Amino acid sequence: MSSSKKDGRQRSRRRNAGDRSSKGDTPRVPGPRSPGRGSRGELRKHLDERLRLLYQRAVVIEDELRKLDEDRFYRVCIFGSARIKPDTKAYNDVYELARYLSWEGIDVLTGGGPGLMEAANKGARLGREEKKTKSLSYGLSIQLEFEPEPNRHLDIKRHHHKFSSRLDDFIRLSHSVVCTPGGIGTLLEFFFVWQLIQVKHATPRPIVLLEKDFWSGLIDWMRAIPLGRGLVGDKDFNTIHIVDTPEEVFEIISAHHRSFRARSGSVEEPA
Repeated sequence: MSSSKKDGRQRSRRRNAGDRSSKGDTPRVPGPRSPGRGSRGELRKHLDERLRLLYQRAVVIEDELRKLDEDRFYRVCIFGSARIKPDTKAYNDVYELARYLSWEGIDVLTGGGPGLMEAANKGARLGREEKKTKSLSYGLSIQLEFEPEPNRHLDIKRHHHKFSSRLDDFIRLSHSVVCTPGGIGTLLEFFFVWQLIQVKHATPRPIVLLEKDFWSGLIDWMRAIPLGRGLVGDKDFNTIHIVDTPEEVFEIISAHHRSFRARSGSVEEPA
């Protein structure tokens, strides 16, 4: 091969290499990303603005929902275990309590599941039929493997996918709370309500604990340890009532109901 042809091919390869370099095939050394529309700072600012707007919208919606039935209806929220079966003392006590509440035209609100929730919703419906009141049986259900369907004693149902939104609805819709025997879920609900009242994120309301043998040890511990160390205040216990019978629960809730009616100036709608 002549030297002139060889030199021509080498020049051609150098030109092709230069073309590839100009088209970006040669790796570039990364440098600092210039701030712009897609920068991390801008994305954070956008997210912050979106969260602020969503929060403002949630506040407006909650305020509007409150106005829909403010001072018109009184509801008691009953928390308790889904595992307790019919024909037990705990089941029958909750069933009777809901009957009494419904006799007075008080709505009953539960998690809508089986066990003590079913007892409350079932008793509420029977009490309404017996006294011809307009009380309603509410259920705020949530999808769980062991609670595939809400109980069948509900007038109004709302399904939640998250426990957090469900807990918020329990507070928003209720005026008083009854905690009956239960496990971790019932304890969560009890402490959630108690804490919101403590920090004034919820209006003061009775929290009635049914069955002294079940609840007294927990409250004794709260007084001995957290209160003893100054982690809670003595006045935080003012809303707590521990009783043994559905009649005692009803007496406390009924007194609060009458006080609520007197403050609001509202009366029961005729049956």
